[in-house]
Formats: sequence, structure tokens, C-alpha cells
Amino acid sequence: MKNYQNFYFVGIGGIGMSALARYFHAAGKNVLGYDKTETKLTTELQKEGISITFEDVVDEKISSLKKEETLVIYTPAIKVLGILDYFNENGFEVLKRAKVLGMITEDTNCIAVAGTHGKTTTSSLVAHLCKVANLPFSGFLGGIAENYKSNFIFNGTEMSVLEADEYDRSFLNLSPDWAIITSIDADHLDIYGDTETIEQGFRDFADLVPENDQLFVRKGVNIGRPCKTYAVNEEADYYSDNLRIIDGWMMFDFHAGEQTVEFAWQIPGTHNVENATAAIAVLHNLGADFSAIQEG
Repeated sequence: MKNYQNFYFVGIGGIGMSALARYFHAAGKNVLGYDKTETKLTTELQKEGISITFEDVVDEKISSLKKEETLVIYTPAIKVLGILDYFNENGFEVLKRAKVLGMITEDTNCIAVAGTHGKTTTSSLVAHLCKVANLPFSGFLGGIAENYKSNFIFNGTEMSVLEADEYDRSFLNLSPDWAIITSIDADHLDIYGDTETIEQGFRDFADLVPENDQLFVRKGVNIGRPCKTYAVNEEADYYSDNLRIIDGWMMFDFHAGEQTVEFAWQIPGTHNVENATAAIAVLHNLGADFSAIQEG
């Protein structure tokens, strides 16, 4: 992808597409795109210097693009579009978003967060902690992080942090070096058909992680291979307990082997402590000091 100077996004206003657009823009590429309607997110992209059209017309900006210098990225949510037909008919390289994200993970030390619930919060926590620890990463989030006002956090290109989306088996396009699996529930049965098939999809994703010690799975979730477990209020390889609220702060003790470290934040809920436990475990294994993680 380093050979491409132009990146055209068909459906640029989507939460996943816009994060990818911001990534290439941060890398100094010429980024432009189309979306059906103007939204707060597309307005923010335009303010950042990304050119967006809301009409399905092959305009001068599109016709001036050279196919050997341009990668076209689209979302499968768009079925019929004149702009997309133009790119296909004129021999441009046209790829799904999931494929492009997978290509980025091949070239980076990738941390992927999967699960039928909790992955947006957990991946946001991992990205935030990477930022505080000053790790050279790009974070692709599935929502707008309140403290960054963005779905993309940039601090370098050596690492990537992202959600591993099980929908349409997109996460099987990724090359995760590290992974968190928060949960496996019967979801997206329009794609998978039954519970056993979606569970097999997650097992296939887990098999992409090269090392057992780099796969972190919520205790009780059967992933079919050795891994590190995490939990709240029950012992695991990494776990948190002694949850209490003091002056509006949620306090908890994090355990890693013989080490116990106290954390405090102002986000309530046992489920959020569980998400934080996974994030802390990964950051600790990436070499981040507990003091930096506590600050984050």
C-alpha cells in the first residue's frame, strides 16, 4: 500500500471507514471519498482536510485519479453506486475495508479485540493506555472516544490497535500478534446460522494469534487452545478484585502472578473493570510500566 498516493473511500462516513481514512491522512496520503449523506463525522473529516462528495457523480477529482496511484476502499453496505462502477470498469484496485485493515495488521504489531460485546470499550482502553505509555501505535476504534473526540488515535505506525469484527467473518482477514476475546454469544445468526458456527468462527480467529501467551480470553470462554485468562472476582492468570467506590472513584486491585497493583478511575460497573483488566494485562505484557497504566 506504500505505493499508493491516493485513497478513495466509498462510504467514508462509516465509523470503521472514517477511522481508516484518518489513518491514511495522518500518513500524509491524499484521502478523498463519497458518502450518501452529510453527518457530524463527515464534517469533522472535511475540517481535517479530507475531500468528500455527497453526489454519486464521477467529478473532476475522480476522473483525474490515476489507477496505478489510487486504492479504492469500499464498505459492503453500499450495493449499487455509479462511482464504484466507474472504478471497477476502469481497472482500479478496489478492496473491502476489512481486507485493507488486514493488510495494515500484516505490517504492524497488531493488538486485536474480539467479542460479541465489550470490544469497543476494551479496544478504546487499550488504545488510550498505549497513548499514555507513548507506544508507536495507530488505534482504530468502533466509536468516538469521549476524551479524544475521535474514532482514531495516532501515535505512530509500528503497532495497531483495533476491533476484530466478527460480522461477515471480517476478523479472519486480520493478522493479530496479540488478541483479547471478551465474550462469545449467539449473535449475527443471519451470517453464522447457529451458535456452534459462530463459536467456531471465534476459534478460527484465536488460531491466528501466534503465541499462547499473547491470547487473552475471559475466563469461562472456551476458545479451544491454550491462552491467558482474565476475570473479575475470581482467580485467573490476570484478575481484579476488592472492588469498592470511594469518593466517586471506582477502586480495584489487579493481580498478575505475585504482583498486586491498585487502580482507580471514575467509570462505574463491574463489567468495565473486567474490560480494564484485559487492557491492563495486555499493556503489562507489552512492557508498559504499571505506573504509566495507573496514570492512564
